[in-house]
Amino acid sequence: MTTEARDPAGVEAEITPARPLPDADPPSQDSPSRDAAPGDASSRETSSRPQGPHGYSHDKDAHLKRLRRIEGQIRGLQRMVEEDVYCIDILTQVSASTKGLQSFALQLLEEHLRHCVAAAAVGGGPEIDEKVAEATAAIARLLRT
Repeated sequence: MTTEARDPAGVEAEITPARPLPDADPPSQDSPSRDAAPGDASSRETSSRPQGPHGYSHDKDAHLKRLRRIEGQIRGLQRMVEEDVYCIDILTQVSASTKGLQSFALQLLEEHLRHCVAAAAVGGGPEIDEKVAEATAAIARLLRT
C-alpha cells in the first residue's frame, strides 16, 4: 500500500508504510566507544557541549515525530529495493526523504539561532564568537549536502 504525500517543502512523493527493522547489530570492535580516551575526537565533541535544555527542547515531541516519519521513509526505501521497485520510483522516495531531513535541519538551525546564539549575544564576551562560528560551520555543512 502506498500513499501520495507532500513534505514541508511541497515535494510530492510516494510514501510507503515501513516495516520494523530487525534489532540493531551490536557495536563492532572497530567502532569508537563512548568511553573514548581523553583528547580523542569523540571525547572532545561531548566534553565542550552544553547540556540541555537546548533550543529544540520545547518542541521535542514534534521533532521526534518528524524524525520517526523520516525513518519510516528510509525503511520504505529499503523495502522498495528488496522488492525490486522501479529505480525512478525509488529516487522519488530518496528525494522526499532528503527534503524531509533538510527541512528538519533548517528548523533545528533556526531554533539554535533563536536560543543558543541569541543567549550568547545577550551574555556577550567570547561565547558569541564561538556560537556564531558553530552556526556558520553547521550552515556550511548543510550547503555541502
